Formats: sequence, structure tokens, C-alpha cells
Amino acid sequence: MYTVRHLLQEKGNRVWTISPQASVYDALELMADKNLGALVVTEGGGVVGIFTERDYARKVVLKGKTSKTATVSELMTPDVLYVGLDDTMENCMALMTEHRTRHLPVLEDGKLAGLVSIGDVVKAVISAHEFTIRELERYITGGHSSIP
Repeated sequence: MYTVRHLLQEKGNRVWTISPQASVYDALELMADKNLGALVVTEGGGVVGIFTERDYARKVVLKGKTSKTATVSELMTPDVLYVGLDDTMENCMALMTEHRTRHLPVLEDGKLAGLVSIGDVVKAVISAHEFTIRELERYITGGHSSIP
């Protein structure tokens, strides 16, 4: 089974974070600069929320705020779903689908260890399916398997 641990070993575990007291403008600037869809909100070494493009798009005007005056804590999603290193891509996909979220922080012993995006999950699942198809084709045609 392909796990979050495998994914992070391949893609790296760099996670961009921001303080809940930071301005929304600063968060958007960082997201634009790093081409990110989300920032994990941390305080005192712990995860306290997640701030996404969706949070900004849906909340800033509806709450009568501006990006220069609002803080991240005012617009972030405080109830964060997360996964562990041993969770599978299938589990990540199920969580993302059920809760309509696109990013899952990865926690290890209560500490932030990475971030999994819907793009990461889709890429991993497609890759696994392509591998299975190749193996089945080899089996059907009598070719050799790439599995030892």
C-alpha cells in the first residue's frame, strides 16, 4: 500500500506555515509567491488551523473584511482534518471526498510532518492504477512481471 510516508519521501515534507495573527494580505502574498493553495496555521509549535484560497474567496467579503485588515485567524478553518505517515492514499482520498477538503496536514507525534494535497493523492492513485494495469497486461500476454 502506498502511504503518506512514501509520498513525502518522494515529494519532500516542506510545509509553508503562517501565524494566526498574520494579516490575510501577508498570507495571500506568501501563497502567490510560493504558488500554494493553502497554508497551515501554527502557533506555539502546534497546528491551529488551515488557511486556503477557498477560505479567502468565500469569507472575506461575506464577513465584511479586507485582506489588509483581517487576520488569518478570522478567516481560517480551525477544525483541521489531518493524517499520519502510515495512512494510505485511499484513506486520504476518502477523507478529502467526504469532507470536501483539498489539503491534509500530516502529523507525527503531534508535530507537523508534511502536507498532502488532492493533486498529490490523485497523482499517486493514478500511478498505482497504471502500475496494476501494466502488471495485468504482462500477466495476460505471458510477459515477465516487474515484481520480483
